[in-house]
Amino acid sequence: MHTVWKGSISFGLVNIPVKMFTATEERDIRFRQLHKECHTPIKYTKMCPHCQRELEASEIVRGYEYEKGHFVIIDDSDLEAITPETRRAIEILDFVDLKDIDPIYFDKSYFLSPQETGDKAYSLLRAAMEETGKIAVAQVTMRNRQSLAVVRLYEHCIMLETIFYPDEVRPVSQVPALPDFNVALSENELKMATELINNMTVPFEPGKYTDEYRAELQAMIEKKLEGQEIATSPAVPRTNVIDLMQALRESLEATGGNGPGPIKLEPEPTPEPVKKKTGRKQTAAAPKEAAPVQKAAGDTTAGSTTKTLRRKKTTTV
Repeated sequence: MHTVWKGSISFGLVNIPVKMFTATEERDIRFRQLHKECHTPIKYTKMCPHCQRELEASEIVRGYEYEKGHFVIIDDSDLEAITPETRRAIEILDFVDLKDIDPIYFDKSYFLSPQETGDKAYSLLRAAMEETGKIAVAQVTMRNRQSLAVVRLYEHCIMLETIFYPDEVRPVSQVPALPDFNVALSENELKMATELINNMTVPFEPGKYTDEYRAELQAMIEKKLEGQEIATSPAVPRTNVIDLMQALRESLEATGGNGPGPIKLEPEPTPEPVKKKTGRKQTAAAPKEAAPVQKAAGDTTAGSTTKTLRRKKTTTV
């Protein structure tokens, strides 16, 4: 892991030297934008529309737009002047219960490990937090910005999570079209909905949840690299939930004592696809055209199956 910050945890009169590491990472598959003609990655240049030329990094300054077209210029010395003196310390302010902090406040997670001389103090804080079941509210300055944070345990590691300040969380009153609390609810509906939740309640096992879209996208990329033909699966018809009681009843039957299962609802009729006459050759990867079912990676019969299906379409009945 790459060290992103070095400093210390200030815990009363105890000072614990620590190193910080990013605890999470995004695993999304990202694409580059290319020139269609030659497939060269395009560049983004910093242009001044007034001077009509590209700028060097030394020519760029920070500016705060206090009104349209008017700026206050901020340089590095301005920021250094207001940077807190405790910039290299995680200053613990209070200890609280984790359940008292709503998850909406949590932002970014970091692992903390002791530096060379901090093993004993680190272990002491970890043991004390495990014994009391408390987490710490702290302030830390990173990248010239002071952040509110919590210090807590994750398995056998002390970690820091930056959290939003209260004025950074938008009030619920701004959410449009929220139903009132006094909406009339059927007692039977509420009872069945509660029972459905109980039937679907299981211990949280994060390993059982996977990013299916990312896996399919990766498989599609690998097939393109192998030169195989790509087929799209037919679209799943949408279900039309009309009767709330019926939906709850069938959901309870599907989940009764055996965990979640399918809800048996009548699907909406799927309209026949409209065939467009165009001069271009249609490809199997067209987003809205149903194609043969995708074969597993490495199946060499995919191409012959597709050709067979095409021949059947042209055969006169």
